[in-house]
Amino acid sequence: MKITGSFPKSRLRRLRKSKWIRDLISENNISHKDLIQPIFIREGINKVEAIKTMPGVNRYTVDKLPLILKKVQSYKIPMVALFPYTTNSKKDILGSEAINPDNLVCKSIRLIKKKFPSIGVMCDVALDPYTSHGHDGILIKDQIDNDETLKVLVKQALLQAKMGCDIIAPSDMMDGRIGYIRNALDKSNFKNVNILSYAVKYASNFYGPFRDAVGSKRKLKKDKKTYQMDFRNSFEVFREVGFDINEGADMVMVKPGMIYLDIISKIKNNFKIPVLAYQVSGEYSLIKNAINKKILNDEAIIESLMAFKRAGACAIVTYFALDIAKKLNKL
Repeated sequence: MKITGSFPKSRLRRLRKSKWIRDLISENNISHKDLIQPIFIREGINKVEAIKTMPGVNRYTVDKLPLILKKVQSYKIPMVALFPYTTNSKKDILGSEAINPDNLVCKSIRLIKKKFPSIGVMCDVALDPYTSHGHDGILIKDQIDNDETLKVLVKQALLQAKMGCDIIAPSDMMDGRIGYIRNALDKSNFKNVNILSYAVKYASNFYGPFRDAVGSKRKLKKDKKTYQMDFRNSFEVFREVGFDINEGADMVMVKPGMIYLDIISKIKNNFKIPVLAYQVSGEYSLIKNAINKKILNDEAIIESLMAFKRAGACAIVTYFALDIAKKLNKL
């Protein structure tokens, strides 16, 4: 083929010709500082239990937490997120175990703050791991009562702060909960405890493995569409995020993350606030199973996390955190 004078002088492939130049001009990168490691905890002693629906992920008894926390510390992952698997005998219609100072989350916070004080701790504020019906709030006359739920959520948040939790993360999607919790924290002299609001949490089909992991899936008889967001909508995120910022949220979470990159981008471009993404259990399991079956290679993990950064997320909650941190540590 004859090349004419009109052939472009700028050849974009010149900027892709070698790894060093690709690295030099890359717009986004992943480091251990971007990662948050979720940890599931369970009752008992000396147990590490595999979760069947989430290959490679375990539940730990409190005494076994150092097994994973030593790795988190070694790979310099800044924070962990705690999720309890509560036994049926401790569940009730009100989620009373959520405000028990000796529940799994409280015991775990105390252990981490004593033995691994350099690791930040994030705790969900929601009732679904503790309720006999599997919902995030108080069920009255077959409906989730927003305002009655707020009373319990405030107590749960204050308890977690008292135990030493660094970041309170309301994931319940009740209206007004950020303002109630911020006010209660400030009045109790927990002014420096951060609030990470799950401001944008969709009623997603990708939560199934997580609900298995915390033991709420079989309890849940109805969906959560009266309080979690409709996945057909995007513009209501401006109201959800705007309200939560005005009520005192320091950061906001988008959940799920991978299939809601457009939402992360909208928030990042419209609000001057840190935006975090949650690569949820269903997203994780799809990738992990495909890797195990040799359908994908493990570079797909990096690619999926880079998408969050590209969309505007400053940090990512992901079950791949240890795998990625380990890989980055070798580079």
